[in-house]
Amino acid sequence: MAVETVYEKLTTILRDVFDDDRLVAAPSLTADQVDGWDSFGHLRLIFTVEKSFGVNFAASEITGLKNLGELAELIDSRAKG
Repeated sequence: MAVETVYEKLTTILRDVFDDDRLVAAPSLTADQVDGWDSFGHLRLIFTVEKSFGVNFAASEITGLKNLGELAELIDSRAKG
């Protein structure tokens, strides 16, 4: 899957999950920069990402993510098989 496609889908997901049409997915984006991205918001985001991209993550994979770029890399690696 092209990296641009991953970020386009992530932008749509972020806007939906956090109800903010100004959000744009970028590799350096962190939870601290998004209103409502707390632990519950993180769970909603990951659930929506899994459903949207048709992937599943182990808890250990998602707890250490530092920014959206790391999530995009994880999605890309999983979507490739």
